[in-house]
Amino acid sequence: MRRFILLASAALGACPTLAGELDANAGGDIGVGPGDAIIVTGRVQRLYRAEETTVGKAAEDPMNIPQALQVINSDLFADQGARDATDIYRNISGVSFFSYAGVTFRGFRQDQSFYDGQRGNPFIGFSVPQLFNIERVEVLKGPAGLFFGPGSPGGIINYVSKTPSDTPSLRMVATAGNYDRIGISAEATGPVDANGIVTYRLGGFYESMDPYRVNTQNKSRIADGGIAIKTNEGGKLTLQAAIYDNYLRANRLRGVLTDDAGNFLTDIRWNANEPTDFLHLKSQAYQARYATAIGERVTFDAGVRYFKAREVQQYHEPRGLDPNNPDLVRREFRDQIRPVNGLSFMTNATARIDILGMEHKIQAGADWYDEKNILDSRILRTGVTSLSLSNPIYGTSSTDTARAALLPFTRTDTRTKRKGAYFQDQISLMQSLLLVGGVRYDNFRDGVTTSTGGTVSSRPTYKDDDVTFRTGLLFKPRSDISTYVSWSESFEPQSAASQDRNAGGPFAPVTGNQIEAGVKTQLFGGRLQADAAVYRILRRNILQVDPSLPPVSGVDQLAPIGEVTSKGFEFDLAADVTPDWVVLVNYGYNDTKITGTVAGQAITNAVGNRFANAPKHKVGFWTRYQVKAIETAFAFGGEHVSRRISLSGQTVKPYTIFDASIIKGLGFAELLLRVDNIFDKTYAASGFSAQSGHFPGEPRTFLAELRVQF
Repeated sequence: MRRFILLASAALGACPTLAGELDANAGGDIGVGPGDAIIVTGRVQRLYRAEETTVGKAAEDPMNIPQALQVINSDLFADQGARDATDIYRNISGVSFFSYAGVTFRGFRQDQSFYDGQRGNPFIGFSVPQLFNIERVEVLKGPAGLFFGPGSPGGIINYVSKTPSDTPSLRMVATAGNYDRIGISAEATGPVDANGIVTYRLGGFYESMDPYRVNTQNKSRIADGGIAIKTNEGGKLTLQAAIYDNYLRANRLRGVLTDDAGNFLTDIRWNANEPTDFLHLKSQAYQARYATAIGERVTFDAGVRYFKAREVQQYHEPRGLDPNNPDLVRREFRDQIRPVNGLSFMTNATARIDILGMEHKIQAGADWYDEKNILDSRILRTGVTSLSLSNPIYGTSSTDTARAALLPFTRTDTRTKRKGAYFQDQISLMQSLLLVGGVRYDNFRDGVTTSTGGTVSSRPTYKDDDVTFRTGLLFKPRSDISTYVSWSESFEPQSAASQDRNAGGPFAPVTGNQIEAGVKTQLFGGRLQADAAVYRILRRNILQVDPSLPPVSGVDQLAPIGEVTSKGFEFDLAADVTPDWVVLVNYGYNDTKITGTVAGQAITNAVGNRFANAPKHKVGFWTRYQVKAIETAFAFGGEHVSRRISLSGQTVKPYTIFDASIIKGLGFAELLLRVDNIFDKTYAASGFSAQSGHFPGEPRTFLAELRVQF
């Protein structure tokens, strides 16, 4: 706490005295009423709402999209003290944690994410997206191929970056907490010139902590900046850059071993990594976006994004219990380097035109992506000291790095190219009835070159194209109620490594489709938003080993013999119970089963006829009450995830945890005090394998933030 006080003093010392100029309700809506009286609406009113979303590549009212979606905004980030993507999953129905940045999405595992509608995630490999420079997170559920191209059918997550603002603002935050957490950040935005033609944004973030797992330490640095230029009436060019540096000591984490009933075999602080192990990610992302309105009925935008990342990791991988001593965990040492870079382009246009008395919102666009992904890996499998579960002694594997350095790297060089174009028409058949239809063409080319010591062992390549469709019907009995039914398709190219001719390749993509029906409401002037959706997703053409065919050159023969069906129901509620009290509730039910395969063959990430880490029930809630008289807001939330199974079929126990926070206005600033996992429950956030164990959830943690904004 001494560190916190010093940082807070430094932050406050850098700010001029505001002498009452700061309103206690900073962040509220301020308008001018009769007689020029200033009317301040409390920050809680419509606090976590989104009036429009760009998840469909063009700005649109969520009520007009025939598919379930959610938008998590920066107000919720702030109130929940969210740092990275894993902190917000509890707010999204149908989404739960799987591993690292991966999630279970409507029953399916996926790791895909987009930035400002484009491919190019700078958090590669085993790093988790940070939220410091993110304005909101948009979640489109179900197949999103029409706008985003090939991908998993569960849905996509789109991170929308903070951009320069016309309103001058400076925000500084000092952070402290248990596990030696300490941090400071600052961000400034506003006009450069007197006419506001050019605006800027600059931001910097630093945080360090020693998490609860033994030997670990995390240090995260982010620097981002941007310039926006008003090029014409309704037109703007935005240039942005972000640099990330994440150093994680002994934190290329696997789980903690469990028995088949899901009980941890040792303390959750146990770590297979040595103090000298590490993961270090350095990455940069640069993007430019031009958007303009042409008259009142036409919009156009185009964007380019480039990212470059390099993740270096040296770590000890657990390999299960020693059969001769159940207290010892066998290990191997891995030395890996992952350089990745990607370049993407996109363009979109919309036009509203009247044909035969009906308004058409026509939308068309195209995108292109090229990625180079290299993995240099060497693995030391012998002579690595096992580690005790009950009394781990570290420091005995100091020679592992040197011995591994004598091994040749195995290089896996993956090249991915994607290009596609789409067309959609939204027709207003009548004032209360909308018909949406869209088609997309995609062409892709994948290739993987595997070599050891410079000698190439395989070089499979594959190219193909596909056409997918999406259609939906919306009926609005009132302007604040929207009912819909939709049907959409998806496809995913097979893994390039699976296209080996010895394995029977090349193979056609995995295909999928979803039918969904739902209702969206914005009742009582938007104070009550309640959405519900029911869906059925079918996935076909999943590759499996074909036991009826003998191996070729030692490679198992594959065949597209898999089918999976996912059924579910989701409900989301956001309500201003009073002007000072807001409530968020989400619930997701999902039942994903293997509905077609060869007996005895398992689909990846599935055990028997069930998918790993796919809970049937997931509940999340958050409520915030503001007491204006004492300038304080009290918040309370929780999450429940039902029983799951791990990749090895071990039970992952259900859990329920609770969190709380207090936000106190200080006149010149505000103070957040937050506690996660109030009752210090020991639980598994997800399951992995019998060799690596389950990922434990965080024990009770405390966070304090002093925020100054003017």
